[in-house]
Amino acid sequence: PKGNPYMSLRDQMGTIFQDEDFLDLYATEGQPGLSPWRLAWVTIMQFRETLSDRQAAEAVRARIDWKYFLGLDLTDPGFDFSVLSEFRDRLLAGSAEERLLDKLLERSQAHGLIKSRGQQRTDSTHVLAAIRVLNRLELVGETLRAALNELAIVAPEWLQNLAPLEWYERYSKRVEDSRLPREQSKRDAYAQTVGEDGFALLDALEDDNTPKDLQELPTIDALRRIWQRHYERRDPEATSEPGSTEPTVRFKDKRELSKAAEGLESPYDVDARYRKKRDTQWSGYMVHVSETCNPSEPHLLTHVHTTSASVHEAKCTTVIEEALVEKELAPDDHVVDAAYVSADLLVKSKRDYGIELRGPTRPDVSWQVHVEGAYRPDDFHIDWEQQWARCPQGKQSISWTDRVDSHDRPFIQVQFSQSDCTPCENRALCTRIKSYQSRVLKLHPEPQHKAFKAAQSWFESEEGQRQYKRRAGVEGTISQGVRAFGMRRSRYRGLDKTHLQNVAIAAAMNMDRLVAWFDGRPRSPTRTSRFAALMPH
Repeated sequence: PKGNPYMSLRDQMGTIFQDEDFLDLYATEGQPGLSPWRLAWVTIMQFRETLSDRQAAEAVRARIDWKYFLGLDLTDPGFDFSVLSEFRDRLLAGSAEERLLDKLLERSQAHGLIKSRGQQRTDSTHVLAAIRVLNRLELVGETLRAALNELAIVAPEWLQNLAPLEWYERYSKRVEDSRLPREQSKRDAYAQTVGEDGFALLDALEDDNTPKDLQELPTIDALRRIWQRHYERRDPEATSEPGSTEPTVRFKDKRELSKAAEGLESPYDVDARYRKKRDTQWSGYMVHVSETCNPSEPHLLTHVHTTSASVHEAKCTTVIEEALVEKELAPDDHVVDAAYVSADLLVKSKRDYGIELRGPTRPDVSWQVHVEGAYRPDDFHIDWEQQWARCPQGKQSISWTDRVDSHDRPFIQVQFSQSDCTPCENRALCTRIKSYQSRVLKLHPEPQHKAFKAAQSWFESEEGQRQYKRRAGVEGTISQGVRAFGMRRSRYRGLDKTHLQNVAIAAAMNMDRLVAWFDGRPRSPTRTSRFAALMPH
């Protein structure tokens, strides 16, 4: 039919993918497989329409527009839906999932629809893992049950000889189908029992007569890591007196646990992590989306980066810019929010990639900022050549020391004289440390300090505010991905598979944007409700 997006894209840009793009993923001998360029498009198209594998295979068999786009005869019977899962496995095994997006970007570059050294913007959103959220008691019980189930498949006889009858009663059902005790004392006893059973299983696996490959099973690794975080195991000979009944296994208090970034949330997805960001908390991942925002070109997604939820945005800035450089799509200006900006990143982006990182700097959280008339670090004059600082009262520092913090980041410590600070009339506006101590400044190294100040000045200027308004458009892109393409929830388990999903979604979104560009459809403005439009200006 006229105006069909698949027909429009095929007529304008051709097939885009070629079989040669995926030949390295297949064996050179044996029976020929299905055309990989068609499977690549079906993978993208199923995410465009949020179809399951069965529904996508049925669309290939029954829909004329799909057959036209894929270059198939009307009588073509299609293929079994399991082929799509096998193709995704091939992409992951060959680290080739990025090709789904990159080949589309290369063809767009050839048509002059996207250029490097323009302006791009990046933002992120959370992705929910395909797991059930478990409390600590459920987590340890389900982890042990998952390990027993995998061992029952791989080594049934070995497990049958090991497992006591009580284990069948405790771990035969999923933890949500069992009734956990309500009283705290009974819950503590259950956690204690599960911990002892888990350590008994791990001890048996480390026995010399046990096949070594059993220790390397994914669920056994998850069991080992979860037990290490949630349990403490004591040596009875070293910690107890003779005849003592003190348990050797202890379920740790919640306050004793290591960082959430180190904790597994489920034995079925060992990459998912917990995170709380402002009012939102979830277990899963973060996806970072970059897109062009030049007014005269279609706004196409250039890169997606997927991480566990515990990875902060600032750790992704360099990775994203490196990827854009490799694709020859590096922008002149990279517009981001404050989470992606730091003094080090401002310098590194410009020095290594020729990219101006544009965005608000993180606010100063010192108490002086919130007290009128207090002396903030900006109120001190810094002489970088002579390596001294002068306070607002005209007193000069007495030491300038290069140091490194706990994260191996260099900084400069500037200290003033006690004889100047102690009798100062404005001491209360400068520092709250003890009376016998003096004011100390912590400064970035000179390049980082100057880059940070320049970024602050740019953002506070009229030109900076005007340019930064363009960043808001990426919010609409993320909203489109979440609402129309299922970006909020992962279909699969594991970081690699979740990233493949996000790459396919990005390619599908570019499909729609290219078709809209070819059809001459303008981008929709942000909608304002009728009531909001009545607000007086």
